[in-house]
Amino acid sequence: MPRYLSLVRIEENTIDMESADPGFEQRMGALFEEITKAGVMLDTAGLKPTAEATRVTWKDGKLSYTDGPFTETKEVVGGYAMMQCKDRAEALEWGKRFLEVHPPHWTVGLEIREVEEMPGA
Repeated sequence: MPRYLSLVRIEENTIDMESADPGFEQRMGALFEEITKAGVMLDTAGLKPTAEATRVTWKDGKLSYTDGPFTETKEVVGGYAMMQCKDRAEALEWGKRFLEVHPPHWTVGLEIREVEEMPGA
């Protein structure tokens, strides 16, 4: 069965749990329980802010390191989920349901991509 990586995209510093409605955490918990019981969720987590990140770049045969925050970055990956779904439609359905549990005044996006299996892996 194919695996799909869902990247949660947010505008950093515009979303905080203080602004969530009272039922948000319960709705998210219920969805995560359902998706786990369905055998779809392989792994998920939120990510720390870019202020605590380091970018490592390989260019011209050399490594360079840049510590966050990254001033040019507005939209960032705020979390991820690795899912195992029967097809893309199922992955998109779970993604839609994930977005719908968020407060309506938040802007949250998803990028859902099928994992390409490596030969011999």
